[in-house]
Amino acid sequence: MSSSDWQEIIGVIGVFILVISVVTVGIWQLAATWRAKAQLAREKEYRSIADRAVLVQEGMERQLAEITGQLGQTRGQLDSMQERLESLERILKDVE
Repeated sequence: MSSSDWQEIIGVIGVFILVISVVTVGIWQLAATWRAKAQLAREKEYRSIADRAVLVQEGMERQLAEITGQLGQTRGQLDSMQERLESLERILKDVE
């Protein structure tokens, strides 16, 4: 083998290594891009779930406030009925 044959072999090996390196880096970057897109999609889904959870929680707070108001009214009515009952009992005791 002559020196030019060795130079050709070394050149071919160098070009092969260069092509393999470029292809490897390209595939690596493509995979990184896919992972980033998938992560953004997951974060968007988590954001929408969190937004829905906040809306549901706000609705529950409104319902709780309504129920608390109704309970306060009912408690007031019960206190009034208790006072009337005590008054009626006093009247009945006086009548006896």
